[in-house]
Amino acid sequence: MPMYAELAGKVAIVTGAGRHKGLGEAMARRLCAEGCRVVLSDIGRARGEEMPDSAIGSRSELEAIVADIRAEGGAARAITCDVLEESEVAALVQSTVEHYGRLDVMVNNAGIGYLMQPIVETPVAKWDAVLGVNLRGVFLGIKHAARQMIAQGGGGRIINIGSQASKSGFPYAAAYVASKHAVVGLTRTAAIELGPHGITVNAICPNHVTTGLGDWQNKYFSQATGRSEAQYLADMRARIPLGRPGLQSDIAKACAFLASEQAAYVTGEAMNVSGGEEYH
Repeated sequence: MPMYAELAGKVAIVTGAGRHKGLGEAMARRLCAEGCRVVLSDIGRARGEEMPDSAIGSRSELEAIVADIRAEGGAARAITCDVLEESEVAALVQSTVEHYGRLDVMVNNAGIGYLMQPIVETPVAKWDAVLGVNLRGVFLGIKHAARQMIAQGGGGRIINIGSQASKSGFPYAAAYVASKHAVVGLTRTAAIELGPHGITVNAICPNHVTTGLGDWQNKYFSQATGRSEAQYLADMRARIPLGRPGLQSDIAKACAFLASEQAAYVTGEAMNVSGGEEYH
């Protein structure tokens, strides 16, 4: 049941939305449930050793998610986009506007969270891939969404997906942590620049969510820290005041709120959605 009636008919883009059980899919589904017309995007194809078929949202999976949303009555389209390529990000926004007439909400969710190694073992190619997708991709999404929102008038919402790693350091994740810290700085600067145009810019900072990627992270970090996966998850639950990791729906709820008029006076924020695990 919709919570935010004012979102009905709004147009949104969600990048990184081509994986089943992913945060992008969950946010796109929630925005559709609120009555938004949503363009779901993902890279759609492998790109070198750092972005293999097993780690990216394929065109077929993206289109299957959109078909499911349409079958449930949602208004959705699929457009592939490599967020490292400015021409493709610009084309994503342009195609959205050509089809739906405008752009009201931009959710910069595409990211890499599977290239984990100790700093002394991290190849430059992996560092560049993570910083490229997680930071350059967000920058390009902000840039081209903001240009459209300014041109059409009436303000807009830009929502960047950060992480608990936007606030705290984690071993074996230097590139990821650096990129997510940088997303918060970029969010704050964009909020200052775009505020006069009525465009709010915020970040959501989730703690661990067991998506498909999250399942891989559970296995990686339990092995890296010498624990069984069951013990690793038990230790995780023990340090979260609300006693459980995040759910995709928790992040989707935060996204819908920030997209709504209820958050009209909220900008430049890095909102923790972490069950109390992250509180600064």
